[in-house]
Amino acid sequence: MGDYTITHEGGIAEYRLTRPESRNSLTFEMYQALENLCRDPGDARVIVLTAEGEKAFASGTDISNFKDFHSAQDAIDYEAMIGRVIDAVQTASVPVIASLHGIVAGGGAAIAAAADIRLGTHDTKFGMPIARTLGNCLSIANLNRLVHLLGESRTRYLLLTAEFLPISPLVESGFISEVLDTADLCDRRARELSAHLLTLAPLTVSATRDGLNRLAQRATPEDTDLIQRCYLSDDFAEGIDAFFAKRKANWSGR
Repeated sequence: MGDYTITHEGGIAEYRLTRPESRNSLTFEMYQALENLCRDPGDARVIVLTAEGEKAFASGTDISNFKDFHSAQDAIDYEAMIGRVIDAVQTASVPVIASLHGIVAGGGAAIAAAADIRLGTHDTKFGMPIARTLGNCLSIANLNRLVHLLGESRTRYLLLTAEFLPISPLVESGFISEVLDTADLCDRRARELSAHLLTLAPLTVSATRDGLNRLAQRATPEDTDLIQRCYLSDDFAEGIDAFFAKRKANWSGR
């Protein structure tokens, strides 16, 4: 089995992460496949995002992808790629439902935040612990999306503490719409909701999604200097080394 599967059945396309041994960390190929599906869902009228394994929906980008980062352009190109993927999820021509469980972090969290509807389990934990792990930063577009969904104070807490939000505040903020007991039940409910959406007026659904996306749009300031500040730093290199050495990073602020 590969790193992901895409199945089409009865008007529903399901994109499933299949790397449970790495907590479904995302490779560039996995990101690209998701973008392609959202840009062109074929005859599907709903997309479901789900994942195998008990520990995580997705733990973020596979850290090995960062080993070859040597220039400002590498960092800018990476953030641009992530931006295209997240934009594809949010602006897909059909609704996107995310079935979440366990750890939802980094790129996986950004993908979940771009979905239309998010379901979770009691053990769902949402976070962007980059201040503890890699020492990189989020693009302003992704910061804007989190502020819109979670509120500024929760987003500040999330990123400045590098802690995870448990299911309760995710439900309170409206980020998670329904909570199921297990990942399997969460997947089943996502498919049920998808089948229900297929019975509704397509133009009403599309107009509602497009209208809400327009309301969420805000001017996005320039962030190239912020990306360069983090991705070209000694701390970013230290974060990668520490990850593979399985030790805590020794941050220097340089």
